[in-house]
Amino acid sequence: MFFGETSINLDSKGRMALPTRYRPAVEDVCDNRLVMTYSAFDSGCLWLYPEPEWEKVRDDVMALSTFNPSHRSLQRRLVGSATLVEPDGSARLLLPQSLRQFAGLEKKIVLMGMGARFEVWNENVLSQRRAEEERSMLEQASDEMSRLVL
Repeated sequence: MFFGETSINLDSKGRMALPTRYRPAVEDVCDNRLVMTYSAFDSGCLWLYPEPEWEKVRDDVMALSTFNPSHRSLQRRLVGSATLVEPDGSARLLLPQSLRQFAGLEKKIVLMGMGARFEVWNENVLSQRRAEEERSMLEQASDEMSRLVL
């Protein structure tokens, strides 16, 4: 389970260093084979999965009926745009240019551990998103959220 937040600088080639604290787990869980794709829900964000976890997500998404236009859109967004990324000898991941551009990833990014996957955010977009979420959290709380004891 990945958790926590790390601020990272992209280098001029679009590479990010995998934080030291995640390296042993990533090597153990997926032999350093990661898959990056668009977030299904948030612009300004990419998802980064260990390959075995990605395969489960991929299979679930591809099992959806292609007769539904929303399903096809999700399949294109997640599966069609997915890219295998592996750390180099210095534990850097080269983020595909098309995905970087879509998410607006520039120099400063944030890597967030979100359980079985990571989210990769443009730092400014994440800050704006958090401010919006804070303002609307109480209004949008679901019944399930209201039962949580935090």
